[in-house]
Amino acid sequence: MKIHEYQAKNLLRAYNVPVPKGDVADTPEKAREIAASLGKTCIVKAQIHAGGRGKGGGVKVAKTPDEAYNAAKAILGMQLVTHQTGPEGKKVLKVLVEETSNIKKELYLGMVVDRARDRECVVFMASEAGGMEIEEVAKATPEKIIKCMVPPVVGFSPFEGRKLAFGLGLGTDKALNAQLTNIAKGLYQLFVEKDASLVEINPLVLTAEGDLMAVDAKINFDDDGLFRHPDIKDLRDENEEEPLEVLAKNAGVNYIKLDGNIACMVNGAGLAMTTMDLIKMAGGEPANFLDVGGGANPDQIEKAFRILTADPNVQGILVNIFGGILRCDRVANGLIQAAKNVDIKVPMVIRLQGTNVEEGRRLLKESGLKFTVADGLYEAAEKIVSLIK
Repeated sequence: MKIHEYQAKNLLRAYNVPVPKGDVADTPEKAREIAASLGKTCIVKAQIHAGGRGKGGGVKVAKTPDEAYNAAKAILGMQLVTHQTGPEGKKVLKVLVEETSNIKKELYLGMVVDRARDRECVVFMASEAGGMEIEEVAKATPEKIIKCMVPPVVGFSPFEGRKLAFGLGLGTDKALNAQLTNIAKGLYQLFVEKDASLVEINPLVLTAEGDLMAVDAKINFDDDGLFRHPDIKDLRDENEEEPLEVLAKNAGVNYIKLDGNIACMVNGAGLAMTTMDLIKMAGGEPANFLDVGGGANPDQIEKAFRILTADPNVQGILVNIFGGILRCDRVANGLIQAAKNVDIKVPMVIRLQGTNVEEGRRLLKESGLKFTVADGLYEAAEKIVSLIK
């Protein structure tokens, strides 16, 4: 789960990580009020779940409260397009108004989980090339990125902080060394206590006054840990998510929208990936990843159909079920009920294999529904591609 920059900075404050003073506004009047309270030059930043906001016109400097008003008026409501939003962009509903910093140097500091078998720990990544996309730094100058592993049994210690400080060229300054160690300690506590999957400060700036400050922040959380953190779950902004994915999440099915025109309904993530690959091999383009799971009931199957047919790009549906825990006859009953309740106007190919497959096929055959049956998996992919062509 992603959150906005202003939400991330509120969390950083709670863990004693220094951030600029500021607040969030959803109207130009509120932006002017915040700018007036700051009493200095401020920056107005669009709040969407994407990077590259400045290049898209979503970040503006304001020297006066009236300029902050005008900046917020220009940004709020705009369809902001960046390299991370896609051509459709995202509508800006809030802006962050905060004080500017007297920047001397820009650094990068981030945290992820290193899942390699020989490590399996939280790792800090740091670089003197702050203010740039870390992916570009890794590609062009990988030697500028340092990594610091934190053993899960021991946890964070001042040693890791000093290692990061020296790697960023701050280690000879005791005051900066101490500042960075405290920041890293706070980030580690936040990462572990809140079940984060990514914490990124880019840039972490060194000001002319000799202070370190997080002027931008990005935090993602592990969805599987949200049940432990209702306060974090409340930060979710459904306006920033794909509407069909929100429907799927609320329906209890795993769904990711893609750009193709052949919808897939499959049970099991591995089988779903294979199904999408075979659609590609047959000359088609999958419109989604959808895993109804091993214990899907007729109601979930119906909801899954409604999600699939709500995508205007879908021209055909491929249902591929291997009956193990989820028996084929149960799937067939769910498909029949769903087809009667959902107006399916596109061709559909059904491939059933596994437990009670003959009973499932009999139920489908006697249902009077219009569909095409396939025995083999690649055969099913070929048939649905042929039908939509």
